Amino acid sequence: MQRNRFDIDLKFGEMFEDKVRELFEGDGSIEVKTERSVWKKTGNIAIEIRFKGKPSGISTTDAKWWIHVLSENREMVGAFIFKVEKLKERLKELRSHGKINKVFGGDDNQSEILLVPMRYIW
Repeated sequence: MQRNRFDIDLKFGEMFEDKVRELFEGDGSIEVKTERSVWKKTGNIAIEIRFKGKPSGISTTDAKWWIHVLSENREMVGAFIFKVEKLKERLKELRSHGKINKVFGGDDNQSEILLVPMRYIW
């Protein structure tokens, strides 16, 4: 019985190993954004939706995958990886429930940004 379960778990794991390998070695359609260490204090990641009033960031990406890197002291400590379409759906859902704050930031506060609490991202 144990042997059969191990075989099933191994096949399942290998399937997702292949999916991750394809993500990094496949068509290269990824968008990578990096958070500085502020995320540790706020618990938020920031996702740009507009720049100078025009759609940008998550609103305009052609990538299939969004990789949101968490950094601290100039080192990568982890990352979230999302299918872009699923992330957009989740952001829409969180906004409809008032779980996301929209702020202006970046150079001269020209970027419209969603502050997304990491505890709600999934």
